[in-house]
Amino acid sequence: MKKILILLTALLLIGCNNKTYAPLATVKQVDINKYLGTWYEIARYDQYFERGCSNISATYSLKEDKTIKVLNRCTKEGKVDEAIGKAYAVDETNSKLKVSFFGPFYGDYWILMLDDDYTYAVIGTPSREYFWILSRTPKMEQKTLDSILEKLPALGYNKSKLIYPIQKEQEEKK
Repeated sequence: MKKILILLTALLLIGCNNKTYAPLATVKQVDINKYLGTWYEIARYDQYFERGCSNISATYSLKEDKTIKVLNRCTKEGKVDEAIGKAYAVDETNSKLKVSFFGPFYGDYWILMLDDDYTYAVIGTPSREYFWILSRTPKMEQKTLDSILEKLPALGYNKSKLIYPIQKEQEEKK
């Protein structure tokens, strides 16, 4: 009985989603070791958990069990706010990750674009509800950003929905 209830609930939820999208392509291969490190958020879709944030960054590091530690950081109301999560690759391409900040609940993190030198990355989800443009530096060249934005409609993303958070270049404290 419990299995039937779960199945019916899943079918109802799937049936309520009237948005259909073409399959979302990811990059062919990601070298996780090159991907590790700090990325700065250049643009994103609005999400409640990032509202009011500036100086947003995500730092990825490899754990002993080969999963990835995710440290998201931002400044909110003058204070540093942090969230620690974990991620793992879904397949050998490393272009589709599952990320969790809340116990057993994982979300999609698909790498849609990635610069050959790993200087920028574009992240999205098959539902098109989540989207980020990331850079290794707090500022991105306008030419690079324009090139990324030009490709978004073909991926099913609406560039008019993007939010550009404040990224202040922070001085290194010695």
